[in-house]
Amino acid sequence: MSDSVDGSAWSDAENDIIVADYFAMLVQEMAGKAAVKAHHNRGLVELTGRSRGSIERKHMNISAVLERLGLPRIRGYAPNVNFQNSLIAAIERHLSFSPWMEVKPESLREAVFNSSASLWIGPPPVVSPDDKKTTEALERLVRKFDPAERDARNRQLGRKGEELVFHHERQQLVASGRDDLARKVEWISEERGDGAGYDIASFAADGSLRLIEVKATNGSAKTPFYLSENERLFSEERPDVFVLTRLHDLSSQPRGFEVRPPLGRFLALHPLSYRAALR
Repeated sequence: MSDSVDGSAWSDAENDIIVADYFAMLVQEMAGKAAVKAHHNRGLVELTGRSRGSIERKHMNISAVLERLGLPRIRGYAPNVNFQNSLIAAIERHLSFSPWMEVKPESLREAVFNSSASLWIGPPPVVSPDDKKTTEALERLVRKFDPAERDARNRQLGRKGEELVFHHERQQLVASGRDDLARKVEWISEERGDGAGYDIASFAADGSLRLIEVKATNGSAKTPFYLSENERLFSEERPDVFVLTRLHDLSSQPRGFEVRPPLGRFLALHPLSYRAALR
């Protein structure tokens, strides 16, 4: 097929085709069935007349937009932020008529949430200049499909995240020879309800207290999240014991990182609402 159309702007029809194909591959990957990318690429070459390289780059552009939306992306297609507004519009059209914005944990592979599996906790990610690149169209799309609001609504996702951290804390203590402390780890939000300012009461191997607030997402490590005023205040009241554990990529390979007070060292905190009362 000739590459004569390469270098020209992608049409809405072409963008719609490649976005739909990307999500079809993503469905397979999330179900544990690796999509044969070469087969999909050849089909798109025939449909659009674009070169294989052009299609690969467009897949990477889609990954970049999905990362900003806190959605899972296809492994192997690293985000490339040089996306066009026409592609953002195509992604908006697809998401507006699909269930992707409400991915439920029960629809994911059960193996992902195996409580006996080890959970990798590393350092917070580094924010690069590319992470801050944006356009008016992208900002509007993120406002429409706010990933932080979506994750906050998804209580099942939050519970699964807390469950993973609860078992991880116990496993770490057992591995350190502190079975006595492992038996004392409490899942506070599950046993006593929300409102404490943290979800899990745990310990370090030396016996020091760890009060853990868990934030979970199916998106990447850089997906924004909501922090309540109660949680923020508690982090300031008990900075010696408060730990914020951010879990990400729950739909594929759950991982996480920890942030300790003062939270402003690592997080940009933006007030979103006011508590109003009559004067």
